[in-house]
Amino acid sequence: MQLPKLNFREQFNFHFRKDKDKLFIYDLTRKSYLLLTPEEWVRQHWIHYFMTTEGYSASALISEKKLILNGLTKRIDLLITQKTVPHILIECKAPHIALNEKTFEQVARYNSVIGAKEIILSNGIQHIRALHTVSGYEFQKTEY
Repeated sequence: MQLPKLNFREQFNFHFRKDKDKLFIYDLTRKSYLLLTPEEWVRQHWIHYFMTTEGYSASALISEKKLILNGLTKRIDLLITQKTVPHILIECKAPHIALNEKTFEQVARYNSVIGAKEIILSNGIQHIRALHTVSGYEFQKTEY
């Protein structure tokens, strides 16, 4: 599998393992190797970003948390907490998936249940960051 270069300023130190024809990546939060999918490649960049660049501990990052939305079970990609309070909700898409209004609405719906102050929608190439305010979402320009 050819791994695409993602749009992060820093290079991260990933650990890989190959089993037969499948590639696995070590997840610092779950302390195990996970099948490396395009979406997982993006999620692992965010995990490394928040742990190495922003200084969050592994216990502040929650991966693939279940939530109930309109009676349906959904799963969020990554949640950054501060003292167990939801702080940043991150929705990861594969690098070939375009970010648009529909994909942003998905993460905004998830956040209606989670209640994070900030959301990030990312395919690893493009990142959309928005702060949740009383009047809705306020988009922010940023680089990672």
